[in-house]
Amino acid sequence: MEDLPEALLTEILNRITRTSDLNSLALVSNQLYKIEGNQRGAIRVGSGLCTATKALTSLCARFPNLRKLEIDYSGWIPGHGKQLDNKGLLVFSSHCSSLIDLTLSFCSCIDDSGLGCLANCKKLVSLRLNSTPQITSIGLFSVAVGCTSLSALHLIGCEKINSVEWLEYLGRDGSLEELVVENCKGINHHDILKFGPGWMKLQKFEFERKRGKYDSLIAVGGKVYDSSYDAHSIDIYDFCCESLKDLRLAHIKTWPDVGLRVVLGKCKALEKLCLEYVHALNDNDMIALSRSCSNLKSISLWLNLQLYSSDVGYCETRTSFTDNSLYALALNCRMLQIIDLSFTGCSRDWPSEIGFTQEGFLVLIQSCPIRVLVLNNANFFDDEGMKALASSPHLETLELILCHAVTDAGMRFIAHSPCLSNLALRMCHNVTDVGVAELGRVHKLESLVIEYCGEISLEAAQGVAKSVHYSKDCSDALMKTIGLGAY
Repeated sequence: MEDLPEALLTEILNRITRTSDLNSLALVSNQLYKIEGNQRGAIRVGSGLCTATKALTSLCARFPNLRKLEIDYSGWIPGHGKQLDNKGLLVFSSHCSSLIDLTLSFCSCIDDSGLGCLANCKKLVSLRLNSTPQITSIGLFSVAVGCTSLSALHLIGCEKINSVEWLEYLGRDGSLEELVVENCKGINHHDILKFGPGWMKLQKFEFERKRGKYDSLIAVGGKVYDSSYDAHSIDIYDFCCESLKDLRLAHIKTWPDVGLRVVLGKCKALEKLCLEYVHALNDNDMIALSRSCSNLKSISLWLNLQLYSSDVGYCETRTSFTDNSLYALALNCRMLQIIDLSFTGCSRDWPSEIGFTQEGFLVLIQSCPIRVLVLNNANFFDDEGMKALASSPHLETLELILCHAVTDAGMRFIAHSPCLSNLALRMCHNVTDVGVAELGRVHKLESLVIEYCGEISLEAAQGVAKSVHYSKDCSDALMKTIGLGAY
């Protein structure tokens, strides 16, 4: 192998993707060791890494063209040895001149001083801080000032970040295209509005509020929301987010203060929307969104029970949106391809708890080229809905979770859907072996997932699709039900 041209060896190495294979191949010869080191653009280190300065310097010399570095100490215990500290991060930032992507996860020995070293990384484009307990707003401000090429910032579980001078600075600079803030106790969604002019260039934004230990997914607790309130009738926040394509808001309260709710009416380029248990939203928010987002391709709504005032003077317990929202999406968002609807805490004995009806839902399905559909605890959806769904010309993937009104008759209908190739059934206890046999007769499915469906046997599922996953364990299905594995 030593006689092979270097260009050929480089091409061989470029075709190998597994890190373990690259490490093994590098041991074959000095030439391969050198070429592989020069070619390697990304490494992931953590427990077991020798943190001595000399060893880290040698590691950087081994990979001189490193562009992506992940330092991950998840699962670390003192017996694993020392963690990388500020001095170690200084070595990486000083020697990795090509570094553009850095992730620090569970790094408890790196504080603001260490983060300040990143000013050496003039090419740094993306920074992810995940559960870094010593990092404060001071360290983030030094990154905002020093890393002039930064365009993506992820903050997850950073407990000590509480002021937003760094956010205001990045907003004035206007270079950030991606901002993700999750479970940071000191940052609320009203703070994010201080991003100001930075909204103009932002293409991806996610915000998830830090929840308390005993927070319930069911929001009913005495707070009554106005179902007719229109947060978009008056523009009280002077900013634009016309470049935003991907938006996710989770567990935030938009009443009595509007906060990030106003973003929904300002995203003209939005393609992907995910709303997870957002309090106080109503049809006016979805109508405003639909009117401005004709390019919307994916929508995920995870809804729980809330209290809303009604037109006739009493309160009703239901999810945030009604059929009026579905009609607005059907009318204005004709490019919609992916729909994920999840309803938490809604009883099948009280169908009015879900604001949607099957009639409104089918209007949306029949108005858009839906390819992927996920329904979780959708009590309004039954075999007649499956019959209508079967005529959907674009549907490729269908996932049903806790859809108790769907039976074997529904399977018989959906088996003849023209493009359906992937089907998942989780905790659908009214579908039996008879319904699965209907699917098998047409021999169209590429994949079939059956999880904790008590009336379906493994024997019935085998051979129905090219790939079959079957489980009687309810844990996987329950994880999906509470929203930990949705699309």
